Amino acid sequence: MRHESLGIYIYAKPKNQREKDYNDRMREKAEALRCRRYESIVNERYDFFDKEKMKGDFLAYFKQKADKKNCKWQHVYKHFARFCNDKCRFDEITVDLCNKFREYLLNAPQTIHTEHKLHINSVAGYWSTFRAVLHTAYREHKIMENPNGFLERIDTIPTEKEHLSKDELIRLANTPCEYPILKTAFLIACLTGQRKSDIKQLTWENIQPYGDGGMYVTLRMQKTKELVNNPISDEALELIGERGTGIVFTGFSDKLTQTPLKNWLKAAGITKKISFHCSRHTFGSLQVDAGTSVYTVQHMLGHKNVSTTQIYAAMADESKRESVNRITLRPAKTAQLKVVGQ
Repeated sequence: MRHESLGIYIYAKPKNQREKDYNDRMREKAEALRCRRYESIVNERYDFFDKEKMKGDFLAYFKQKADKKNCKWQHVYKHFARFCNDKCRFDEITVDLCNKFREYLLNAPQTIHTEHKLHINSVAGYWSTFRAVLHTAYREHKIMENPNGFLERIDTIPTEKEHLSKDELIRLANTPCEYPILKTAFLIACLTGQRKSDIKQLTWENIQPYGDGGMYVTLRMQKTKELVNNPISDEALELIGERGTGIVFTGFSDKLTQTPLKNWLKAAGITKKISFHCSRHTFGSLQVDAGTSVYTVQHMLGHKNVSTTQIYAAMADESKRESVNRITLRPAKTAQLKVVGQ
């Protein structure tokens, strides 16, 4: 019989409910670890894994997966390639290596503003993506063990979803932009709530008439793979211009969403830190502010959970704005009484 220590300890004689709960949690973890280790031993004993394949290029595998996904996967791949000096085999994927990459992400610089570290929410997203790669590699029998059971998550922190007000959006629309395709793409994103990745892949074939006489945008979102079928306003169609074929926003690229976007916002007198993705927040907040049901906005944005959409309701809550003036430091005005007969 073979014994291995997990290094997990429990209270021999728990004194209270807290210690009992702790013991229960540790037993569950120990059982999960035992099952994973047993599976690993069976795989190794019966040669379910080709040892030569285990020496294969994990980095090439990662790149192949990233190229089929979105830009976030590609960013994570680039960070991991930098972390491992462009060389990593399947048999080198260990819990220790993964935790070292976790520490690397927590201290990694931003791609453009290299003097600043990655935001913790970006780190959490990148770490989650990396763990998804590990899970896929394990499921496809590329690695013998799934390290995810031993890896801690990285929690995000709440952040304000910056957006443009109605007046700011109108002012921006009336401000000339050096790159007309950027102006059109951004304003359409504000009017439809599409992500940048969806704007880039939008084709004229995605915009079709429906039985009710209106025009609809039907596409599968690049990020979530959710299929959305949303009406598009006449104003948005007019802004796009004459109908053509193929990609709608030809010439639009990520490069335009950096300095050119900032210059355009500055020219409009907008000092908020607005990224291209803020167009989506603008759509959500202005829709809720205009009285559109949160559930309608949820479906238009393709949110799986309404709680995500309710953030826009909090941003546009008029009752909150009214309530702040109900508490005042000024003395109440003395009522003027009119005496009858005087």
